[in-house]
Amino acid sequence: MKKLEETQIQELIEKAISMMDHSYSPYSHFHVGAALLAKNGNVYGGCNIENAGYTPSNCAERTAFFKAVSDAICVVGGMNKVLKEYAAPCGVCRQVMMEFCDPDTFQIILATSKDQYEIFTLKELLPLGFGPNNLK
Repeated sequence: MKKLEETQIQELIEKAISMMDHSYSPYSHFHVGAALLAKNGNVYGGCNIENAGYTPSNCAERTAFFKAVSDAICVVGGMNKVLKEYAAPCGVCRQVMMEFCDPDTFQIILATSKDQYEIFTLKELLPLGFGPNNLK
């Protein structure tokens, strides 16, 4: 697994936190921001978008993934934009990541601030995940 540089980690955390401002969460008031580092070095932001019908809602991680294929993602989230604890990707988002990423090397940064974060691989968050290789 390629280790991210500290400057990259800080950039992803800042971008993820700033994406919370774009969250559309009138029902849960749980704002989520994500920042995804693409293989070409670009950073793509995403936020959660709720819908009164709930099923058409979209998570921040999937919003970012649908913008680009990537090497790493940072996810932050909290009720009324207060970051108290890590906001790990939901199961559907982990499955989307499994479609596009190598679970052994794709890095997921969970943060509550620029100084408080942990880095996990997709395999750590989705052990025994099902993906494209299972269909070969």
